[in-house]
Amino acid sequence: MKISKYFIALACFAASLSLASCNDWLDVNTDPDSPNNKSALVENRLPWIERWFMYEHGIVNMRTSCNIGVFYSTTGTLGAPDWEFGGGSTTTPYQSWFVGCAANLPDIIEKAQKDGATHYEGVAELIYAYGFMDMLDLYGEMPYTEALGASAVPAYDNGKAIYEGCLARIDRAIELLQTPQSATAVPLSSGDIAGGDVQKWLKLAYGLKARYLLRISKKAEFDPDLILDCLAKGPQSNNDNLAFTCYNSGSDVTDYLMGDPVMTNGNWNYLAYGSAQRMSKYHYDLLTNMRGAGVEDPRADKDIPWTMTNMKLDVNGNVASYDLMRSKPVDIINDADGRLHAGGAFSITAPTWTQEGTSLTYNIANDEARQKFITEAGAIHEISVEGTNVTVNYAPGALYVNSTNYVLAGDTAYVNIRSNSTNTSNAHNPLDTYWHFQLATARDAGAGTTGIFQTQPMSPFDLMTYSECCFIKAEVLFRKGDKGGALTAYKAGIQASMDYIQSTANSYVAAGYINPVLRPMDNAKITAYMSSAAVCQSAGDLTMSDIMLQKYVALGCCSETYVDMRRFNYSAGNVGGFGVVYPGMDHPAMFTGQAVLPGSGKTDPQYWPRRWRLPATLELTYNETMVREINKHAYDTYIWSIPVWWDCASDEEYFNYIN
Repeated sequence: MKISKYFIALACFAASLSLASCNDWLDVNTDPDSPNNKSALVENRLPWIERWFMYEHGIVNMRTSCNIGVFYSTTGTLGAPDWEFGGGSTTTPYQSWFVGCAANLPDIIEKAQKDGATHYEGVAELIYAYGFMDMLDLYGEMPYTEALGASAVPAYDNGKAIYEGCLARIDRAIELLQTPQSATAVPLSSGDIAGGDVQKWLKLAYGLKARYLLRISKKAEFDPDLILDCLAKGPQSNNDNLAFTCYNSGSDVTDYLMGDPVMTNGNWNYLAYGSAQRMSKYHYDLLTNMRGAGVEDPRADKDIPWTMTNMKLDVNGNVASYDLMRSKPVDIINDADGRLHAGGAFSITAPTWTQEGTSLTYNIANDEARQKFITEAGAIHEISVEGTNVTVNYAPGALYVNSTNYVLAGDTAYVNIRSNSTNTSNAHNPLDTYWHFQLATARDAGAGTTGIFQTQPMSPFDLMTYSECCFIKAEVLFRKGDKGGALTAYKAGIQASMDYIQSTANSYVAAGYINPVLRPMDNAKITAYMSSAAVCQSAGDLTMSDIMLQKYVALGCCSETYVDMRRFNYSAGNVGGFGVVYPGMDHPAMFTGQAVLPGSGKTDPQYWPRRWRLPATLELTYNETMVREINKHAYDTYIWSIPVWWDCASDEEYFNYIN
């Protein structure tokens, strides 16, 4: 792995004019034609480490969200609608972490120590802990102690060792961030894409420590008071939120490993770059009917994508007027409308649009299905029927799925989460983040989707938010029996989520973005929602499920939800007397993953997704001896169902799984 650490320095040199922190490369290096791991300055190296970490964490956020049904995906390796998880989904996070980010950490730490740049060293230690905790959360056992050394076949560490190592690095980061830099050290603001505020990084360190201490909530050593102490030193308001700044710029550069833009939001790079992902009904129902109250969350219009419909074209074929339609969700768990059973688990298809008008003929042999199709299609389009053939005439400007399979025709209702980046779509207006069907004429062509608020190319990439800290506090206080304090923290978490969206949306309006999903919410609707039955109003009525479901909504595309679901055993209802925390969560309707998840029922840990399989080539092939030494089940199909260390109540339980 060590050889990979020199790649980023070369990439930084090649793109030296693309990031502000690299602009002075030619002025400050003694040998500008041969940059290396020793000559790269900390302020030049850190932004690339941060970008690559964002890239790695973005893919972790996206794929874990799809794994557990936050989003539906037509990418089969993600297992979203069938939970038959494939090994092809596991390589990119691992590769991005080690090659793009982690391999550079020892060098920047060494250089920061020589320069007296304690704040750079502290940030590097935090990223070190954050990234390896991602790896622990996903893979369980992996190289840690020897991971960034010279060995091509490093020894593996067990989950407990990795966890304790990450916490130690956070403690080291806290010490460093409180230590003044030397007088000659460059300020953190010169090389940090999160703004260079040392106090925010310090509060992030305490917030991350609280987050990771919460991981062991099943264990006897769980310490709620230590978590509360960390939270008291962590983010205290949205002003303390720490996020990487991202851009929607046609001048963006692409990375050397994947060829993707590096300045765009890491969640966008995976969830919203293509057309495969859509809203899950489980997520949708929480936004529209939390606690069965029948009250819609104001965040629904931000978290659910929209599409242009009823488009009317002018004489030149450009869109003159349109309506907006919010997406229908995909019912992964129950498939109540039968769409997935009719077409297949991954069959939901992205639409196109017609500028000239087009006709498609569908042969529908089943009388009931044909009549239903005639009724539904005829309410929108001009149709004609001849025997079992139904012809639909799609008028100019209409959305349609370019297939004569009638099952797919209604998929225009399932709006994908894609949004537009000027670097990847040839659009000519960086303030227009709609995804357009015709890229070369994006201003005038129909738009298939607005995308969602959190995963626009220029959305801030949150490392942790005050809202999450509030929900952690609510959970811990609830566990301690302080339901009054838990209720206050729970409500503060919801309000903080709303306020953060509002402030970000106001900045988008000020910048001139035209996508309606980026506009602020109605403040009156926020006030009404906060006092509605969708939000628990009484400490006596508050449940752990209330807390965790609101946290689910606030986090959105975030791997912490995958962590939380494992901590509470999904909907098993057998943790801590808290009852069913994620009601309705179950195997998907199209479940075919019996070999992957062999558990016999909800209370069987192996009924649920618990980890990922290691990358087949990078580790299972080239480091086989070390893999088999650490976990005898690493090559078994059901490895996906074996809990990682923190997901076990005791060391004995954990080692019984892997030995």
